[in-house]
Amino acid sequence: MKATQKLHELGQSIWLDNITRGLLASGALKRYIDEFSVTGLTSNPTIFDHAIKNSKDYDDAISGKLKEGKSGEGLFFELAVEDLQKAADLFRPIHHKTDGVDGWVSLEVSPLLAHDTARTIAAAKDIHARAGRPNLFIKIPGTKEGLPAIEEAIFSGIPVNVTLLFSRAQYVAAAEAYLRGIERRITAGLNPRVGSVASLFVSRWDVAADKATPEKLHNRLGIAVAGQALESYRLLFNQPRWQRIFNAGGRAQRLLWASTGTKDPKASDTLYVEALAAPLTVNTMPEATLKAFADHGNVAAVLAGSPDEAIAEFVHAGINVDALQSQLLVEGVESFAKSWEDLLACIASKSGKLKAA
Repeated sequence: MKATQKLHELGQSIWLDNITRGLLASGALKRYIDEFSVTGLTSNPTIFDHAIKNSKDYDDAISGKLKEGKSGEGLFFELAVEDLQKAADLFRPIHHKTDGVDGWVSLEVSPLLAHDTARTIAAAKDIHARAGRPNLFIKIPGTKEGLPAIEEAIFSGIPVNVTLLFSRAQYVAAAEAYLRGIERRITAGLNPRVGSVASLFVSRWDVAADKATPEKLHNRLGIAVAGQALESYRLLFNQPRWQRIFNAGGRAQRLLWASTGTKDPKASDTLYVEALAAPLTVNTMPEATLKAFADHGNVAAVLAGSPDEAIAEFVHAGINVDALQSQLLVEGVESFAKSWEDLLACIASKSGKLKAA
């Protein structure tokens, strides 16, 4: 039995952190579903940027949209929605079989809106309506301005993947935003079953802390932070507010591990997947990590030890974990915005070349 199947049977959903037109057309995504127990996927601007820049898979579609007068961000969203619709249709049987628990795909609003609540809400509603798929999450960042947008989107019945979470406190704030949206739906007599995941970024912690920590602590901070979030995730389900939602027919917002590709070349290429094997969670993996885990991964103990004690070791080593979390969020927003700008520059460059041709 492949390690991916063992992980799936443990109760963790395996999602692919990738989507390209080539992946869809070649049948590779369907093979990952069949052979590696993949039950969903996520996307981001960098993935689309590389796919458009480094292949001709989108050339005909871009040429056609240019003739229709499309350009820039509008052109990109048409391309992205087309890809995500096809992927959503592939996962639709899983979505149906699990009664909406799994089988999701994700597409984000423009990262340039990370600090603009009103425009984030409008963009989420627009993308959701355009996509027209029940198993598509709209990705909204867990920034201060993103939290009310998450609540409003959930209240409007829009499934949300909360992204750019870096700490237990940030995760809890995102969960409470989801909770408020569902409670408002119940008060309004609406169906409380609106899907959501909360995506905690893991490996970026270790990249940021690497030079400031002793060798024995390398590649351990992200896992410790994830362990803290997992403890809070489990505790939340026993709170009266959540119990009332479950009693009304609502569902839990699942915790998702993001950024789980190993960045340290000296560490195991399956480090974060093995360390974060936990039931009722999701792990979205880069393609290389998925293949590596299927080939030689191991499903063992689930987050052994106390995460607070692990964090204390970093504090003792001089790491200001709270300051680092704030830094990671700022850098994450900036990085996503830069990726978005690179993507739009790629679209403009490709459009210019196709027009000239």
